[in-house]
Amino acid sequence: MSYLALARKWRPKKFNDIVGQEHVVQALTNALNSEKMHHAYLFSGTRGIGKTTIARILAKAFNCQEGMSADICEKCENCLGVDEGRFVDLIEVDAASKTKVDDTRELLDNVQFAPTTSEYKIYLIDEVHMLSKHSFNALLKTLEEPPPHVRFFLATTDPQKLPITVLSRCLQFNLKRISPKLILERIKFICNEEKIKFEDIALAKIARAADGSLRDALSLLDQSIAYSASNLTDTNITSMLGSVDKKYIHQIMISIVNNDASELIKTIDNIGQYFPNYENLLIDLAEIFQRLAILNLTQEPFENNQFEYDLSEYDNSFDSEEIQLNYQIALMGRRDLDLAPSHKVGFEMCLLRMIAFKPHSSDETDKKDQTIKSKENVFEKDPKSTVNVDSTEKNNKKTSSFKDSISIKSEKIIWSELVDELDINGATKTLADNCSFDRKEGDTFYIILDKKSSSYYSKERESNLSQALSNFFKKTIVIKINAGDVKRETPNQEKIREKNEKRDEAILGLQIDPKIKEIENAFSGASLDSDSIKLKNEKIE
Repeated sequence: MSYLALARKWRPKKFNDIVGQEHVVQALTNALNSEKMHHAYLFSGTRGIGKTTIARILAKAFNCQEGMSADICEKCENCLGVDEGRFVDLIEVDAASKTKVDDTRELLDNVQFAPTTSEYKIYLIDEVHMLSKHSFNALLKTLEEPPPHVRFFLATTDPQKLPITVLSRCLQFNLKRISPKLILERIKFICNEEKIKFEDIALAKIARAADGSLRDALSLLDQSIAYSASNLTDTNITSMLGSVDKKYIHQIMISIVNNDASELIKTIDNIGQYFPNYENLLIDLAEIFQRLAILNLTQEPFENNQFEYDLSEYDNSFDSEEIQLNYQIALMGRRDLDLAPSHKVGFEMCLLRMIAFKPHSSDETDKKDQTIKSKENVFEKDPKSTVNVDSTEKNNKKTSSFKDSISIKSEKIIWSELVDELDINGATKTLADNCSFDRKEGDTFYIILDKKSSSYYSKERESNLSQALSNFFKKTIVIKINAGDVKRETPNQEKIREKNEKRDEAILGLQIDPKIKEIENAFSGASLDSDSIKLKNEKIE
């Protein structure tokens, strides 16, 4: 007897055998038992998750000789005919090979004829999104109002390509990817039934490699049986899948824990001898950090048969911040692999980032804080400290030099400094800040108010400013304020200019900062947002 592939041999034949699509099975079961069936069904989802299989089982349920029911007898001629692919009233069409409108018209010409041996004639159109626009247009009317004896089952991996007019005429079921746990349980059951020796960790690797597709898992299982002579060990499956031995992943994690870049490079060189898939390695590392994050926050370990790596050696070696950072670096590293000179170089740089961007430990921070405090204590204990003396002398010199340099007899008045020395506040201070000094004639000051700020002027504020100047110079001072274009900077304009100069200097300093450059290179497309930079003590809006 010829060998039958496991994916075909163990294809589900009734609804109870369907794995991981309970939401679809429940809806169809309830509809069948209540005999409230739609005339057109659309099954969508990725490959190998049961679209065509569910459609065939549904075809058996419609035409079972025991009557329409979710409990298929599997003994009648109609049920057996569907299983063996010889049921004449189930017309399966591969839309990928029959895309032309003439093919669709030929198909629809036979719709009017009654079924041969059963109650319903069922058209199962696989990969329906491959039909041409004209084919869809030809199908629309029949799909909306088919003859009573006709049912349409459509299957597609890309429902976005279907016209909305087709989607609106069908009852749509979105099939989901099957979890590795359910795939593992299914292939374990099959291995036991087929009397194949296996290790749990080996089957777990197959379940993960299947990427949510049970058919892919069974195809990999077939390949594994042939490769390992029906002895599915961890070593055999790792070799067949082209995976890297988990000891190398362990060595990488230890190198990251110890900040040992040289040992990390050696490990990557050793891995390179096996020509691995570096993207899969980053997926493994990302999964490790994801599980470390959950373990760090919940303290609940994972089941060993669902995860092949032992986290016990480094579950306390990373804090939450570093785990999150390394997880993000692994994800970004996957995205940037194709941009690197080679995948090995991209993988290497990604892991070096995990060491380079390692957050400072609390011990290191405490040591820095203690060093700063010790320096502050030295200055406090030593009143003759050079720093304190210099800063005090500098402030004293600034104050005394300004008071010595300015008097009522001075021809050169620095208005911004004079305003800061006056005993004024509120609206009077605002008025002074928006004025510039023009000239002085005897005891009279001529001041120009910026015309853009003319609304700040009032007789009362002018009088308050005149009184403040008189108190400062200990002599009666008269001021004349006229609104107009200022020739010199007002104190307010001077403050704005100095602030902008400091901000531009800060932005330039950050743009050339090596650490900022490293971050921009590490995260492709990232750039410094100059609008977000605020000076110290500046109000954040």
